[in-house]
Amino acid sequence: MNKEKVFAEFPLLNSEKLVLKKIEDAHLQELFAIYDNEKVFEYCGIIPKHNIQTVSKMIGHFDRDYKKENIVKWGIFQKSHSDQLVGIIEAMEFNQKVNMVTIGYYLAEDYWGKGLAFDAVNILVKFLFEEVNINRIQAEVMPLNEASKKVLQKNGFLKEGLLRQAKVWSGKGVVDLEIYGLLKEEYIIDK
Repeated sequence: MNKEKVFAEFPLLNSEKLVLKKIEDAHLQELFAIYDNEKVFEYCGIIPKHNIQTVSKMIGHFDRDYKKENIVKWGIFQKSHSDQLVGIIEAMEFNQKVNMVTIGYYLAEDYWGKGLAFDAVNILVKFLFEEVNINRIQAEVMPLNEASKKVLQKNGFLKEGLLRQAKVWSGKGVVDLEIYGLLKEEYIIDK
């Protein structure tokens, strides 16, 4: 794992349709719209935030977590509207001994069903395998989150199993989680 590719300088990632880049103060209104929507976090371990000052502070927390090399949160932006935040994708739990990372993502409700989550995951997977040299990428999904499972499966992830009553998620309590994983050797085969 080459963590410097992630943490030396904030990585800017692109595809034909999307740009994944750092979330700045200028994106506060869009970020608040995401965090203020209960539906966005129905299947996430995140409690919605209904106070814009709280969300404003979160931008600083994203930066702090990045500097601690704990979590990278990219804003998801459409190239056609390059300064409008439409979602967030993150990489966390960098485990150097196993050479693996966990990812998560969520989109503003107006952008559901447009293939943006698939594209964002595709961009991040490519970066993590090809640049950072990660061996395993995983995601934890609530069993009822069919849309997220489809995004992962279309990107080559395999359902590895169900962890019963395995984690405490904010606002949800103790939850069951399905684990999806993708190994670098599988990614290379599928390319």
